[in-house]
Amino acid sequence: MDAKASARYLRGSAQKARLVVDMIRGKNINQALAVLQYTNKRAAANIEACVRSAIANATEAAEKANVAVDPDDLWVKHAFVDEGPSKGRYRMRPAPQGRAFRERRHFCHVTVMLSSDDNPAKVSGAGKRRSSTSKSNARDAKADGGSVSDAKKTRGRKKKDETTTSAAPSKKEAKSDAASTTDAAPAGNGQQNATAAEE
Repeated sequence: MDAKASARYLRGSAQKARLVVDMIRGKNINQALAVLQYTNKRAAANIEACVRSAIANATEAAEKANVAVDPDDLWVKHAFVDEGPSKGRYRMRPAPQGRAFRERRHFCHVTVMLSSDDNPAKVSGAGKRRSSTSKSNARDAKADGGSVSDAKKTRGRKKKDETTTSAAPSKKEAKSDAASTTDAAPAGNGQQNATAAEE
């Protein structure tokens, strides 16, 4: 059973109200009310009132149809925000280069539909959980050294490590080599000079 409620001509832009509505879409009614209660947005209070109105509409429709509906089993099936009219105020806002911008008051219309049917998000959520567990199993297999793709990856890493180790010497080695060549060069020149003097 579905129940619908709408709140029209709410103060605030539709774009800002959609930020709040996106947080409750597809959630259980208790979770949605908790989110709205602790959301620090101006539109949250009006949307919460709309959701509570939809709950009341659902229970009333269930009583009329002589159907038992538990309010805790309801979930947000549809929730959307439409733009309302925007009124121009007489006040003008200063703008650059001698211009003036007119201030606009934005309004929006919020519509919420609740359902007592099975939530398909729960079913798809179970599939997501399975995929995440398969990912964790794959990670465990990698840790154990399992698959062929892992071997390929490790081979690539080994090659990279080999190339880096066979490349240029470290700074300490370069300094020690430079010091030994500079020490040897004056000694060599001195020996040549000494042999030339002896001749």
